[in-house]
Amino acid sequence: MTAGHTFKRPFILGIEGGGTRTNTLLADARGQDIQQAVFSPGNVRLLDDRALVRLLKRIAKQFPKPDAIGLGMAGARNKKDRTRIRTAVAKTWENTPCHVTHDMEIALGPRKNTSVLVLSGTGSCCFGRGNDGRTAKIGGWGHILGDKGSGFEIGLRGLKAVVFYFDRDGTWSRLGKRLLAATTCNEPDDLIDWVAQANKEAIAALAVEVFAAGKQRDLIARDILEGAVSTLAKDAINCAKKLVAKDEKVEFVLAGGVMRNQPAFAKAVSANIRRHWPKTEIIKLNRDGVWGAIELAQKLATGNGEEKISDANITQPLSPTEKRNPRSKDLDKLPIGKAIELMLSEEARGGKAVLAESKKIKHLVGWVAKALKGGGRLFYVGAGTSGRLGVLDASECPPTFRARPEQVQGIIAGGARALTRSIEGAEDDSEAGARAVQFRGVNKKDVVIGIAASGRTPFVWGAMEEADDHGARTALVCFNPHIRRQASVPQLILTPKIGPEVLTGSTRLKAGTATKLILNCITTLAMANLGKVAGNLMTDLDPKNKKLRNRAVRIVQTLTGTDAATALTALMQTDWVVKGALRRLDY
Repeated sequence: MTAGHTFKRPFILGIEGGGTRTNTLLADARGQDIQQAVFSPGNVRLLDDRALVRLLKRIAKQFPKPDAIGLGMAGARNKKDRTRIRTAVAKTWENTPCHVTHDMEIALGPRKNTSVLVLSGTGSCCFGRGNDGRTAKIGGWGHILGDKGSGFEIGLRGLKAVVFYFDRDGTWSRLGKRLLAATTCNEPDDLIDWVAQANKEAIAALAVEVFAAGKQRDLIARDILEGAVSTLAKDAINCAKKLVAKDEKVEFVLAGGVMRNQPAFAKAVSANIRRHWPKTEIIKLNRDGVWGAIELAQKLATGNGEEKISDANITQPLSPTEKRNPRSKDLDKLPIGKAIELMLSEEARGGKAVLAESKKIKHLVGWVAKALKGGGRLFYVGAGTSGRLGVLDASECPPTFRARPEQVQGIIAGGARALTRSIEGAEDDSEAGARAVQFRGVNKKDVVIGIAASGRTPFVWGAMEEADDHGARTALVCFNPHIRRQASVPQLILTPKIGPEVLTGSTRLKAGTATKLILNCITTLAMANLGKVAGNLMTDLDPKNKKLRNRAVRIVQTLTGTDAATALTALMQTDWVVKGALRRLDY
């Protein structure tokens, strides 16, 4: 703490986690700066759960225990991200109220009027909040997908421009000379190796050279900066349009290192915004965003408490798959042979339970066949093992039935990474499930099947509810006979009564096997209904490898009675389309 000062509680800790560093500040009840410190980068998308906790614990060691915390982290785009952060905070500062949000909101801070943050630092983003509480965002996609008008883009455009004009004109520009000096490269060719090793921050640092060259009237630099001004102003205006009508007043708040350190650039952005938005107040934010985190947390220090995350589906009854199986209580002591007998006998019970649901499976097969015939799609939605099984079944439809990849799709909580590893908290985010369905463009032609052993997974329910809103048919495959519809969702529930797992709660076992059986029935029989099967042969097989090509030859032989050579010739003449070969042989 600062010596010679008397500080008054409550103490509020502000944390601003960014892509290059994490700024922290402890302030007292009067808003006095008690202590500051800088830590390693704090983008939540680039930190796993352990790394996030380690970062927060390092911060906790540096400061006295706060009475409230305001924490904004880059990458905290949705509820799942915020839940991860809250969990890490609870492990670090037990029972301490914390306002968790993203770095854009803390930079904007609490404001009464409709405001739009125009951020240009290493990265860039526009974030707006209306006086009615609605928010809007443009940008913030990172340096690969976005960051228009940022230090990174200005630096990168500088590099690209100098080599472009060198190729075109054969002369090395003033900006080029500055960039060689800044990168310690001897000649333009050396920039190839330099940029291959450079990180985001190193390239963003070159923006300083672009600004310096612009002041020296370098035309290349000026063109780059004019483009950055224009794109930032356009994004700011479009962000404001999402919140209010153009005749209403908006505060545009300029923030970030580029805005702070390049006053002429900030002035040009301001002028451009004013030309396009008549009622404008421009505010240049010269303080660190961490002060916004402190302001947002002040109400928590007075006892208003932390915002809660609700789980709309937690009231659904617990699944029998979570109960202990009395037949396997001594699993750890059983001889291997007996344990195998036990597991396989339990798997057999699962198969019988699925058979008891055959009427509902028949309904589902009919739905899916009708959807695919009418140009619709089948979506499986799940988390963990359930999600992986959905993705697996979807991925096998193109080679088995020559289905177009978009016809049967698997959606798994946590995305592609969740196929090979556990993504903690992904299944608890109902909003993410809804967004996944929304961005796949689900509509009334489609069928969405949720897969959840417990029947309670929020990600799955969020997806089904969103699908229902868009008119799609919805069904749930689960192993909890107590699950009930929520309003109109889902339209059909399959609940094979498989009972408890051999290993309590491990639904990759009996529940996984039963799920695979159900999905096998749905796609296989729907595809057969579409005419992709003759007898028990795959007449729409897509033979992409030697094994499948040999199988295609045998299929053609079997159905036409011809010899292998004739079947092979017909297949080669039709680009290995089995049905085409069959037609060629008058089948």
